[in-house]
Amino acid sequence: MGACYGRLATNGRGQPEEVVRPQRDPGVKTQPLKKDVIKWKSENPITMGQLNSKRDEFWETAPMFEGRREIWDAIKGAVNAIENSDYPMAQAILDGANIFIPHGTLMEAYDELGNQYKVPLYCLSRPVNILCEDFDENSPIEEFTNDEAAEEDKHWIKLRLSSSGKDVDLPVRRAESVSSCKAKLGVKISTNLRQRWFYGGKLVEDKTKVRDLGVPDGHIIQVVFLEHGLFTNTNGTLPTPSTQ
Repeated sequence: MGACYGRLATNGRGQPEEVVRPQRDPGVKTQPLKKDVIKWKSENPITMGQLNSKRDEFWETAPMFEGRREIWDAIKGAVNAIENSDYPMAQAILDGANIFIPHGTLMEAYDELGNQYKVPLYCLSRPVNILCEDFDENSPIEEFTNDEAAEEDKHWIKLRLSSSGKDVDLPVRRAESVSSCKAKLGVKISTNLRQRWFYGGKLVEDKTKVRDLGVPDGHIIQVVFLEHGLFTNTNGTLPTPSTQ
């Protein structure tokens, strides 16, 4: 990259001198932020708590080594918006801070001065084999296979999200636990908020198997998201059971 001259500064003797700043490569062009969730698999499966620890460590140390802190803060704000599926907000943050993403993701970004910023994949999405930590079994997310037994075990459940009021159809297996289903929902909608599931006004236990839920086809399970130990819809009431 080339260089350009910025404002005057003073050296140790009080004499003015030019501050040389990097110049963004004119060939680097920004792209709109992609809305696709990046899918990846961790070499060693980890829990959500371990993933959050890795993320916290990155955000605490990244500004110390390269780039400008205010840009790192903006990138982190955009990542948080992406986790909540608020892509317009994430794009607005990037545009407001003049952050360029040549490939449409925050895995590689540049500020207007040409500084490069790289966000690791684990900060942008969860691994598909993340471990569930809500109970002692630590069961990973189970994926469908193509064998005949798995085909017979396939099942769809309908979930209503408290955060948006939208319904989500989630493919699961009858033999897997609700905790595993929660992890799948988190990956599907890109959120790491804790979840509480209710059906018929009663809390659904994480250890419950899908086959034991007793939810007829077409009936809806209410999903309430929790942040910092509080329901996101802070009226303190349980969701009303719904059918379709």
